[in-house]
Amino acid sequence: MAKILVVDDAELVRMRVTYILKNLNHEIIEADNGVMAVELFKLKKPDLTILDITMPLKDGIEALKEIIQINKQAKVIMLTNIGDQNTIIEALEAGAIDYIIKPIQEDVLSNAVKKIFG
Repeated sequence: MAKILVVDDAELVRMRVTYILKNLNHEIIEADNGVMAVELFKLKKPDLTILDITMPLKDGIEALKEIIQINKQAKVIMLTNIGDQNTIIEALEAGAIDYIIKPIQEDVLSNAVKKIFG
């Protein structure tokens, strides 16, 4: 069982991701913005962070960069509903290990998480 930080400003997205991950027996921590994400990352030291790109207060790319500064080995999957290749490339270059395009499909999320934890 891994500890996973799920960050999205949309409560329905967090609920869906949390539901899928709890069914895989993971412990879930939730945040609804990038500022809270970075703080919870420092406090809880999750094994994986699933981070939305478009959020208030601090966007996902900025939060990702701060998380990677805190722990260069941090595992972060980005969530996006943006079909913008440049944003996805920016996230991967900043240290994300994968990305998932919304709407979240259970098999896609499950496979991405299983790939990380084996």
